[in-house]
Amino acid sequence: MTLPVVPPIKPMLAKAVAAIPPDAIYEPKWDGFRSICFRDGDDIVFGSRNERPLTRYFPELVEAARRELPDNCVLDGEIVVATKDGLDFEALQQRIHPADSRVRLLAAKTRASFIAFDLLAVGAENLMEHPFGERRARLEKVMRQAGPRFHLTPATTDIDTAQRWFTEFEGAGLDGIIAKPASIGYLPDKRVMFKIKHQRTADCVVAGYRLHKSGTDAVGSLLLGLYKEDGSLASVGVIGAFPMATRRRLLTELQPLVTTFDGHPWNWAAQVAADPELARRHGGGSRWNAGGGAKDLSFVPLRPEWVVEVRYDYMEGERFRHTAQFNRWRPDRDPGSCTFAQLEQPAAIDLQSIIAGLD
Repeated sequence: MTLPVVPPIKPMLAKAVAAIPPDAIYEPKWDGFRSICFRDGDDIVFGSRNERPLTRYFPELVEAARRELPDNCVLDGEIVVATKDGLDFEALQQRIHPADSRVRLLAAKTRASFIAFDLLAVGAENLMEHPFGERRARLEKVMRQAGPRFHLTPATTDIDTAQRWFTEFEGAGLDGIIAKPASIGYLPDKRVMFKIKHQRTADCVVAGYRLHKSGTDAVGSLLLGLYKEDGSLASVGVIGAFPMATRRRLLTELQPLVTTFDGHPWNWAAQVAADPELARRHGGGSRWNAGGGAKDLSFVPLRPEWVVEVRYDYMEGERFRHTAQFNRWRPDRDPGSCTFAQLEQPAAIDLQSIIAGLD
């Protein structure tokens, strides 16, 4: 490539803060694959946060970049899959597939879009040292002819508007607000922006554990469940960020609860080998894993008698979108009271009202 900024480049990052800071440019926080898009004529590259190329997985975006972007430019943004019900991160994950035939099928079935929120270069000009306020103004000009696959993220300098977005946009699958100082240059791999994400708590049943990767004398993660209206126990996620001393203590303390899979609500053992969809839904192999390896789906079943309060940002379907965080044990709670009814449900909002043209 002959661009003034060439791949690979690590994207600029954000650090978490508790409240929306003043005196910044605010944008919705999109939930997708972070990507830097390079266009040099017909040569298109989509980089990722870990510098692994995403290009081959999104052929529809490669073709759209040739139609919708200037001949020479570098954009920072997010690859998303948008549906009538909001962003679908699960469908986006499925786009990372080793078989080219599957990639082409999914490109037609679950088309992706690119949400642009920064401009690193245009023409022969490197903009990385320019302040973000200037880069944003240039990006708005670059994106005037874009669509329907490439879109400009909304932005505002009004903190009240940002607070309203923080509340309203969650119903479309967005997970918070990004605040960017207008004066900063583009600093790859540096946490100079700010992210404000939703934080909630839920009381969950502990229904199993996996052993720690270091050996057999410590807990690696606890499997969490919530009861549905029909009385069944849904698998909603895991927690696992414990000090090693706590992991070893938990292994001892959980032994009286160990049971068999007969009658356990999550008797997956006979199913996951024959059902890749079930394996993926319950934490199976990720196509991002080095060497294509898969996680061990086996776990030690427990009688669902312990209750733990966890912190989470939001749900995707029946599962926590990101790994939940331990808050405290709740010996005072009846496990049967740990239902989905306790969870806050954000009001739905049409993505079209945020950015027109996503489908």
